[in-house]
Amino acid sequence: MTTSWHQAHSIGRFSALGITAFALAVSASACSDDAQSAAGPTPDDLTQAGAVTIGTTFDQPGFGSLNTATGEPEGFDVEIGKIIAADLGIAPADITWVDVASTQRETLIEDGTVDLVIATFTITDQRKEAISFAGPYLIAGQDLMVAKGNPASILGPEDLAGKTVCSVPEATSTRKIKQDYPEAELALFDDYSACAQALKDGQVDAVTSDNVVLYGFAADEPDAFEVVGNPFTEEPYGIGLQQTNSELRNFIDDSLEESFADGSWLAAWEATAGQFMPAPTPPEVDRY
Repeated sequence: MTTSWHQAHSIGRFSALGITAFALAVSASACSDDAQSAAGPTPDDLTQAGAVTIGTTFDQPGFGSLNTATGEPEGFDVEIGKIIAADLGIAPADITWVDVASTQRETLIEDGTVDLVIATFTITDQRKEAISFAGPYLIAGQDLMVAKGNPASILGPEDLAGKTVCSVPEATSTRKIKQDYPEAELALFDDYSACAQALKDGQVDAVTSDNVVLYGFAADEPDAFEVVGNPFTEEPYGIGLQQTNSELRNFIDDSLEESFADGSWLAAWEATAGQFMPAPTPPEVDRY
């Protein structure tokens, strides 16, 4: 482009009007490139790059936890990420996994640190104001985990009055307790592993999160924890991505529906969270 400009300038081929049109065309092209970049990568972009960056949790057994022997995350959310990557032509070895806390998920999507977040991430209208979601790929429900034997006799959220319940900042479970059960005393920790430890140490009376998350902790330490088994919300898990990236969102929705139909979704469940929970019915993808 630079060479042709100097050639044209030297022989006087561009009139003032022509130069203006050329500048406008270059500016429009740059704006188009910026808009595409702001929208996030397309499926073709990721396929051509042969790599994808996915945010997940490293502390939720059955969904996203770090295997200390391999140094790699494992769980249902991780397997869903691998299914989507495979449909993009990306091998598991070419996925970069990023540990994300509940408070970081939207930010890491918006600033482009990750291409996707698959991290027990409930779809809400409030979150849709900042980011977009593919899916859902699972419907969970908020529940309570208590110490083995349930010494505080907690059978549901209505029993939390005057008791201390642990959760994490910015989680939908935290908002639900604050809004509907204000007589409960909330103790907020950075992650659910810390909440589980606080319950084990007797610092809190219960931990609240989605049932699928809590069953993972209870399965890991059955002598320490039990889940009440009385879910009181519906939590549709979605795959977070940049808000205007409709092309990638539609691709992922197609990938999820195919995984429901061909059995790969069920196989991923049975190999991970299915070890401590029966398989739920795959949800209907919400296209928008």
